[in-house]
Amino acid sequence: MNRRDFLKTSVLGAAALGLTGVTGCKVKTTYSFDTIIKNGVIHAGDGKNPIQGDIAIRNGKIAAIGKDLGTNAPILVDAEGLIVSPGFIDIHTHTDTNLFDAPKGDSRIYQGITSEVGGNCGYCPFVYSDEAWEGRKDRPRHGGPAWRNIDGFYQRLTENKIGINYSSLVGHGDVREAVVGPYNVPASDDDLKKMCAILDQQLSLGAIGLSYGLEYAPGCYSDTREMVALNQVVAKHNALYTIHMRNEDDHVLEAMDEAIEAARKSGARLEISHLKAQNPANFDKIDRMLKKIDDAYAEGIDIAFDRYPYTAFSTGFTSFIPIELRDGTSEDIYARLNDKETCQKIRQYAYSRLERFGGPQQVVVAGCTDPANAVYAGKNLAECCKISGMDEWEMIRYLLISEKLAVNQATFAMKEDNLKKIYAHRLSMPASDGSVYSPEGVLGKELPHPRSYGTFPRYFEQFVRKDKVVDMATAIWKCTGLPASRAKFKERGLLIPGYAADITVFNPETIADLATYAQPHTFPAGIAHVFVNGVHTIKDGAHTGELAGVVLGNEFLSR
Repeated sequence: MNRRDFLKTSVLGAAALGLTGVTGCKVKTTYSFDTIIKNGVIHAGDGKNPIQGDIAIRNGKIAAIGKDLGTNAPILVDAEGLIVSPGFIDIHTHTDTNLFDAPKGDSRIYQGITSEVGGNCGYCPFVYSDEAWEGRKDRPRHGGPAWRNIDGFYQRLTENKIGINYSSLVGHGDVREAVVGPYNVPASDDDLKKMCAILDQQLSLGAIGLSYGLEYAPGCYSDTREMVALNQVVAKHNALYTIHMRNEDDHVLEAMDEAIEAARKSGARLEISHLKAQNPANFDKIDRMLKKIDDAYAEGIDIAFDRYPYTAFSTGFTSFIPIELRDGTSEDIYARLNDKETCQKIRQYAYSRLERFGGPQQVVVAGCTDPANAVYAGKNLAECCKISGMDEWEMIRYLLISEKLAVNQATFAMKEDNLKKIYAHRLSMPASDGSVYSPEGVLGKELPHPRSYGTFPRYFEQFVRKDKVVDMATAIWKCTGLPASRAKFKERGLLIPGYAADITVFNPETIADLATYAQPHTFPAGIAHVFVNGVHTIKDGAHTGELAGVVLGNEFLSR
């Protein structure tokens, strides 16, 4: 049976359910469907041409798709002139514990995201041992209570209720810290056995893969031998191996070779995170980077990659400290920043990074927690120096110490033309590298990268509507069917009867990112309706207050 016949059969079957019933003397309406979205341009998420028609929802699932499904439902949505798409899936996020402060998923659901993958870049919200928690509890980005295993974290999310679907990777850095500690030492054979056992357990409990953050401590102290051993466990579960590579600028080609070699030797499926050729001296490497991906794919390696649609990256100010001086505890790092000789080494490295970026004006301070530093939030480093009277290194050092190593930056170091090449590639997909935020509450006081609010609207606005880098059907597949297949989400990412009714309805002519670096807490335009597991969560551009998200753990995985 082909897809068209299947859809026709589904419609006929639904129509046979009947319309009314009688209970005693009262007439009770019996609806065929819970919701019917009518007259939309329906993109199934498979990259094929759309159809004009209706889509019906019943019991949280897509019940039927057809030309005219009638009006026998309590909720009717007129999608005339709008695109009806599977809900967008963000495969690279750092939402994690932010969902406890913004359970509605504000910055995600308003841009049409219905499902996302957290635990990226080597960090996740579960730490496996009391010792590991003690060693990092002063780092705010790991906020919230500690969970020894992923099931405790998932349970807490479920009990708390969430407005989007959520899944998590296992953070390699957390596994390594729990076994080896936060130090620059190789893992012994016994260490590797313990790390593999932890990983195997977390994957069995519902993690969808393993993430590396090889530019960050302590993940950066691992070698390819360690990666291959862990990735073999990932491959056993048919889970996903994602990697923030060891280098994304001067040595990005070598870093890609390492990432691909670890996939080749282990058999794990590879997702390269936020692919970029960073800093002007490396802009011309993008073609060679994409060729390496093509060659790996032709060889038979299961590979894809993602990228956010902005030219500024976001990371911590600790990146101004050389890798070899980031190991150990926070107290160890403070001691180095206060040691005259070591501080001089860090200073030289920091200035070399500023030079490669193109100067201090390229680096924006992305929010501060100390009220005394509020004046610097949203200012570039040159402006901060003018305000404080400090030079660039003094400013960096001051912020690191006063903000307890937790201050972030947004740095403009990429090229728009390279983004076009990335999104034109068949194996690429947009992903935010951001998190759930809300204009209200504690998260509204932070100054996040605008990608947390605008990634998918900007992708459609800039690279589909304006630049025409990809056609609409392909773009929707890259936001839905492709990431669903990478994450191995069961019955999600496509509009097919029987699949979960995660649906985004948007206007292709007006969808737009309205968030800025100065005012990031701004919702996008053009997202009319969003359904999460069949529940109307965004209605006419406003949140209904519904919390219908679920954890996408083992019970939702098809491996």
